[in-house]
Amino acid sequence: MNTELAAYWMPFTANRQFKKAPRMLARAQGMHFWTPEGRQILDGIAGLWCVNAGHARPKIVEAIRAQASEMDFAPPFQMGHPKAFELAERLVQIAPSGLNRVFYTNSGSEAVDTALKMAIAYHRVRGDGARTRLIGRERGYHGVNFGGVSVGGMVANRKMFGPLLAGVDHIRHTHDLARNAFSKGQPEYGVEFADDLERVVALHDASTIAAVIVEPVAGSTGVLLPPKGYLQRLREICDKHGILLIFDEVITGFGRVGAPFAATHFGVTPDLMTVAKGLTNGAVPMGAVFAKQSIHDAFMNGPEHLIEFYHGYTYSAHPLACAAALGTLDTYADDGLLTRAAKMGGAFESAVHSLEGLPNVIDVRNIGLVGGIELAPIGGEPGKRAFSVFLDCWEKGLLVRTTGDTIALSPPLIIENQHIDQMVGTLADAIKRAG
Repeated sequence: MNTELAAYWMPFTANRQFKKAPRMLARAQGMHFWTPEGRQILDGIAGLWCVNAGHARPKIVEAIRAQASEMDFAPPFQMGHPKAFELAERLVQIAPSGLNRVFYTNSGSEAVDTALKMAIAYHRVRGDGARTRLIGRERGYHGVNFGGVSVGGMVANRKMFGPLLAGVDHIRHTHDLARNAFSKGQPEYGVEFADDLERVVALHDASTIAAVIVEPVAGSTGVLLPPKGYLQRLREICDKHGILLIFDEVITGFGRVGAPFAATHFGVTPDLMTVAKGLTNGAVPMGAVFAKQSIHDAFMNGPEHLIEFYHGYTYSAHPLACAAALGTLDTYADDGLLTRAAKMGGAFESAVHSLEGLPNVIDVRNIGLVGGIELAPIGGEPGKRAFSVFLDCWEKGLLVRTTGDTIALSPPLIIENQHIDQMVGTLADAIKRAG
């Protein structure tokens, strides 16, 4: 192993494999990365679901540069700076109607833990303090902090870390390969999976449940779409029992599914909504929680000089992050990117579904500009087939992402037809060679 690589313990990486054959990126522009040797790599995953506007966009670069020279940091506790308030106003203008209060964090993981704390504290300040239980979903991914891992439902992310948070339960996931394989867009079957929440309510009693958290489209587990009517049914059950509904839109937010947010696309408004990634186009770490005004206002009681919600981060509303986010929103607006996935979605759908029939392809799933290609696992070696496809694509100039034996695609929203053809063509060849 190269000793120069030894000190860095890499996240979510097969460290030993990587350090024997490193995959290094040196610069990025538009739809592409370049390696230190100058090899061009088509970015098929928008960095990590985050570079929605493409790389090195001028307005974002300049906003960060200007802010760094003007004011590098401002304390967020008991102090403010203009861009934090400007950004919040801009964000609520594009958010689903009713989500008009914004709390800043530094990542999706922090946004999730913030939303969970908000939900529990909301019930407490209303005098309903018995509502402490949190309900997640099997195969859900809500970041890697203890709260997010607790409500998350990906086994590898949970199994090493002990009992996690108490008072958490899970409803079943929405994946139904037998009935819904090769669905285009939302699957037809599975609205009844939402009724699993009623089972959990019956087990624990609604009076103990604070919130349910789901991804509208589960991304990191392999692109699992909500069946038609599923999210609407979840909303109805939550309303019936006085339970808050949280949407984790860290991946689906900012244009990924063809609307500014998946909540907008599906016509279901949650009580709390987490975002990150596309908020700053990945340029500076930042997350946020959108809240309904009624949730915010429930905290605004007691003496005015006292802190209402004892939570926050040193880098909440960091000036560079706010500047990057404002530059990102300008770029999205200039290029119509928050709805461009709807325009390009038809071509993308046709392309990814052309992979049906290739060796070991057992499902293809898509919505907007996100796709999942599920491969049959190699007996006794789960994940190895997809990882071999990932490595093959890298060698052929394409960056994809794998989770288990599913290959995920989530290209920048600036993608053109020739990029779609290159991406899916390269992937198809790699799948054939892995067969």
